[in-house]
Amino acid sequence: MTGPQAKTCATCGRVIVAHAVYYRFSLVLEGEQDLLDPSDDLEGSPAEALAEMVRRLDEGSADPGELEAQVHWERTGVVCSECRAVAMRMLNTATGDSGPH
Repeated sequence: MTGPQAKTCATCGRVIVAHAVYYRFSLVLEGEQDLLDPSDDLEGSPAEALAEMVRRLDEGSADPGELEAQVHWERTGVVCSECRAVAMRMLNTATGDSGPH
């Protein structure tokens, strides 16, 4: 009979031994946009504007997988104590608009 297996930190790659504390995470990033850009020169009703946007996407050369990844991305895994501390500091910063990175 074997015991718990060692895990690998999803951030730093460190092996987390079976008896060490680790942290499970689930991260989902979903793109949102509240308003269409009025400078897009889309005239007519909202339905016509949406139809025009779909037409542009259909005719474009963008990879559908890349477009999907821009809208929805998720990851789950485990992290070690050190990486948890870094993530907590990063995610606990002021929630106001702090500008570009």
